[in-house]
Amino acid sequence: MSWGTELWDQFDSLDKHTQWGIDFLERYAKFVKERIEIEQNYAKQLRNLVKKYCPKRSSKDEEPRFTSCIAFFNILNELNDYAGQREVVAEEMAHRVYGELMRYAHDLKTERKMHLQEGRKAQQYLDMCWKQMDNSKKKFERECREAEKAQQSYERLDNDTNATKADVEKAKQQLNLRTHMADENKNEYAAQLQNFNGEQHKHFYVVIPQIYKQLQEMDERRTIKLSECYRGFADSERKVIPIISKCLEGMILAAKSVDERRDSQMVVDSFKSGFEPPGDFPFEDYSQHIYRTISDGTISASKQESGKVDAKTTVGKAKGKLWLFGKKPKGPALEDFSHLPPEQRRKKLQQRIDELNRELQKESDQKEALNKMKDVYEKNPQMGDPGSLQPKLAETMNNIDRLRMEIHKNEAWLSEVEGKTGGRGDRRHSSDINHLVTQGRESPEGSYTDDANQEVRGPPQQHGHHSEFDDEFEDDDPLPAIGHCKAIYPFDGHNEGTLAMKEGEVLYIIEEDKGDGWTRARRQNGEEGYVPTSYIDVTLEKNSKAADRRTTVLL
Repeated sequence: MSWGTELWDQFDSLDKHTQWGIDFLERYAKFVKERIEIEQNYAKQLRNLVKKYCPKRSSKDEEPRFTSCIAFFNILNELNDYAGQREVVAEEMAHRVYGELMRYAHDLKTERKMHLQEGRKAQQYLDMCWKQMDNSKKKFERECREAEKAQQSYERLDNDTNATKADVEKAKQQLNLRTHMADENKNEYAAQLQNFNGEQHKHFYVVIPQIYKQLQEMDERRTIKLSECYRGFADSERKVIPIISKCLEGMILAAKSVDERRDSQMVVDSFKSGFEPPGDFPFEDYSQHIYRTISDGTISASKQESGKVDAKTTVGKAKGKLWLFGKKPKGPALEDFSHLPPEQRRKKLQQRIDELNRELQKESDQKEALNKMKDVYEKNPQMGDPGSLQPKLAETMNNIDRLRMEIHKNEAWLSEVEGKTGGRGDRRHSSDINHLVTQGRESPEGSYTDDANQEVRGPPQQHGHHSEFDDEFEDDDPLPAIGHCKAIYPFDGHNEGTLAMKEGEVLYIIEEDKGDGWTRARRQNGEEGYVPTSYIDVTLEKNSKAADRRTTVLL
């Protein structure tokens, strides 16, 4: 089946059909473009959705711990990967289908235009041949009519007896001229007719079939290209199905990973305070005032004694009750986590000790590497200067010493917390701290408080002006010495709460620097106050009694 033989006379119809084919191709390309936009918008909306519900982690404390939360965040990650696959589909369609369609449509337009121009030129040439043949035909016809008139005129004069011989001879010459011209036009018409017939046969059996064949091949290629694009459109989706299936499988695995028992245990681990439930309230007998008959002094003495006990222990218990049944104290986080319940404080301290140990291991490895490099430089001076490593070695040693002190301090706090937890929730007073290896305070005077701001961070007021907290513990023993220090520079101590010292003077250390640049010290005569940490050379001891003895010898 060929357009050239079957549709030889349908040039205009083929013109319209090929134009429709290109329009259909462009319409499908527009469809693909809109599908690409849908995929891109879908992927964008999915990514925005994932971003909206993903946690904004500013610290490790906000990391998801519950299995249901972890599963949900895993599902969000899988959904983000799924959105990425939708983007892959859009990119594949844009490159393989839409881009190819637009390029092919442009080529088709150019090719169709060329073939139609060739067809029009062939038709114009055939029309020109037909006009030449028609003109020669009309001229031949006109000359034949003129020849017939000349013959009739000659015959009329020849039969007329009144006509002169000259008129007859003139009419005869005119007849011969017209007859000759008619013969020439006849030959011209015959030649033009033969030429037109040849060109017409060539037009309808050679030229037009060839042009129509090219148009047919072009249209068939368009159809094949559409078929390939349909297949590519589906393949773009089918290629990502395995990855999308993995994303869905990941969501299913995330759903299966939810463990309600583990989540319940995490709730216990997260919020367990370590306190014991409150005991029974004692019976208060108000009738003693009515039936007081025998020993008023004994009763009064017992009340006074009980009052003394309450002065030291009631504060901790009352505040403990408020902590248990009220809100947790809201204040700045303390270095020793004393603002937290015992169980939570123990966990935080253990986490910090583990982090410090990891940092210490890194610094130790760096020190070992620097020493090895120094040995290599000493054996091979051409490789480098050993002295250039000394500043880095000194810095590493300082970091190691600092980390060891931090670990020691946190381990002391941890042992104190574990001791309190082992004592079934009993709170210790400042006199009990003498038996602990510590380098700081859990909180002011060794007890938990509701207000973290009660701990002194800068030069406090002098001991002559007691705060409300100090009034509660005014009967406690003075803080034990945890080390000693030697004044490197003199300090006048004009500000309230500070302690003046002379250069070379040795003092007790009763409280370390909490990061504010001040250390609490005490003279041998009991006078206490804060001194600048940068003005003294501090030596900490593992045992407070040994510190007292050593400081006494130095003094």
